[in-house]
Amino acid sequence: MKKIALITGATSGLGKAIALTLAKEGYYVIITGRRKGKLEELEQEIEIKYESKVLSLCFDVRDYSQVEKAFATLPEDWKKIDVLVNNAGLAVGLDPIFSGEVDDWERMIDTNIKGLLYVTRTVSPIMVERKSGHIINIGSIAGKGVYPNGAVYCATKYAVDALSQGMRMDMLPYGIRVTQICPGAVETEFSLVRFKGDKKRADQVYVGFENLVAEDIANAVLFAVSQPKHVDIQDMLVMPTAQASGSLFHKE
Repeated sequence: MKKIALITGATSGLGKAIALTLAKEGYYVIITGRRKGKLEELEQEIEIKYESKVLSLCFDVRDYSQVEKAFATLPEDWKKIDVLVNNAGLAVGLDPIFSGEVDDWERMIDTNIKGLLYVTRTVSPIMVERKSGHIINIGSIAGKGVYPNGAVYCATKYAVDALSQGMRMDMLPYGIRVTQICPGAVETEFSLVRFKGDKKRADQVYVGFENLVAEDIANAVLFAVSQPKHVDIQDMLVMPTAQASGSLFHKE
C-alpha cells in the first residue's frame, strides 16, 4: 500500500514543493491550505505529472474547529497518515518590540504555534494507535538565534524547536519519528508576506547572494523520510552557503 503524507500550507512555497516531491516519490498526498483555487491547481499538477492520488482539504490551521471538521471528512482509506509535515507558517512585519503590531503578533503565534499544535493533536492519535509515523516540523534559523526586529517571529520558531523536542519524548514509546527542519533564507512568498505585499522590499532580501529555493527544503524532507525505520534525523539546519546566522550574510 502506498504511504500517505499530509502537508499543511501547501498552496505555495515550501509546502507546494514538498507535496510535489513526495508525490513524485510515490506518496499519496493530502494537501491543505486556505486558498482553494491554489489547492485545486496543485491537485491537478500532481495528478497530471505523477499520476499520484491527491486529496485537498481547504481550512485555516488557526481555527481548531476547522481543523477538526476537515479531518472528520477524510475518507477511511486516507486516515492512515504515515507522514505529517507541519509546514504552515509565516512572518509578518519586521519591527522592534515597542512598535510591533499586535495583529501581526497574533497571526504569527496562531499560525506558527497553535496551527502546528492543532493539526498534530488531530493527526498524531492515528499514529500512536498504529505505533508508526513520522512528524516533520518546519522550523527556521530564527528558532536557533534571534535577530533584531524579529523577536516575536523568532519566539514562535523557538517554540517549534521546543515542541519538536517535547513531541519526540512523548512519541518515543510508540516508534514515531519526529524531525525538525530549519531553513535559512529561502526565496518563496515568505518575504512578500512579511512585508505585506511590498514586492520591492521583499526582493531586496535576496540580492547579492545565492539563496535557497523551495526544492532544497523539499529534498531535505525527502531525505528524512527515506531513512530506515531505526534512523531518525532529529534536527536539520539547512542554510545557503552565503549565510552564517539569521542576520549574517556574505553578499557580493
